[in-house]
Amino acid sequence: MDKLTLTDPWYSFTWFSPATLNSFTWENPFILYTLPGVLLIFAIRWITRYRFNQKLPIALAKKDLHTTPLAWLRLFPEVIFMLMLALLLLALARPQKTNEKVEQWTEGIDIMLALDISQSMQIEDFIPNRLEAAKDVARQFVDGRKQDRIGLVVFSGDAFSLAPLTTDYKLLKTYFNEVNFDMIENRGTAIGSALGVVTNRMRESESKSKVAILISDGDNTAGNIDPITAAELAAAYGIKIYTIIVGKEGMVPFGKDFFGRPNMVENTVDETTMRKIAEIGSGQFFRVTDNEALLNVFAQIDAFEKAEIKETRFKDTSDYYSNYLMWGIMLLLLWLALKSSFMSNVLQD
Repeated sequence: MDKLTLTDPWYSFTWFSPATLNSFTWENPFILYTLPGVLLIFAIRWITRYRFNQKLPIALAKKDLHTTPLAWLRLFPEVIFMLMLALLLLALARPQKTNEKVEQWTEGIDIMLALDISQSMQIEDFIPNRLEAAKDVARQFVDGRKQDRIGLVVFSGDAFSLAPLTTDYKLLKTYFNEVNFDMIENRGTAIGSALGVVTNRMRESESKSKVAILISDGDNTAGNIDPITAAELAAAYGIKIYTIIVGKEGMVPFGKDFFGRPNMVENTVDETTMRKIAEIGSGQFFRVTDNEALLNVFAQIDAFEKAEIKETRFKDTSDYYSNYLMWGIMLLLLWLALKSSFMSNVLQD
């Protein structure tokens, strides 16, 4: 109905259908509240000018005035006048049709995940162990991203890029599934080397926001690049660094003995270096000791690193007051014609 109405000529009666009137927005909606006043004015005019007018012919002044055909005929110009006023008020209320189009886009963030796969990540203070807990949370993190390029670096005694920056999240999660402790022969934890590989992968990125998330148990024991130097190099390329230490200090379960009981080993964490790396990289340091805490940390990072959503709004507004104005003008001309000729002759008879 709306489509037909909006393309009809002004003299079409579809302009007065409820569906058409309900489809409009009104520039001056308060004027619509004056429409009942038109009916009130009409009633007052009829009572004061016809019902109590002593100068009318006797036939029109009788109590049964409302039953005479001439009485009804006298009302015709007033009905036309009332309709004309109502149409002019509709035109003044400015019926409009607005089509608004919103275009949204985001500028994605480049994110590199650096994941420690050293032997200490087998410690079972997380369920089932530190590495598997980190992989599971990282997969959930990837599921929550949109339009961001994400890559993966793994490291132990050395570091290499397992997945370049990509928006193919399905492929990326396949790489997560393949991560294991035997991917790198050299033992140890080369945090500096991991940051070096991250920087090498992201240094040519043109993204306005570049983020590295470093997950480790925190002790740098291998590699030929100092972690602090590597962090300063990453910061020089505009890379923001979040560092996450996973694991508890002290005695932690690592494997089982002959009788199936957990082996307890001493675990130490270099929290100072990880804090310094995050500080240099203008990021944030986190320390987590269980699966839930690790999940919460990734949720915080996810909230921090949201791409800015930009939008452009296009608004096309069409006015339709002229249709009701034309109807009002036509009724005004009809009213003037009736008052000046036909009805005057009738009343003089």
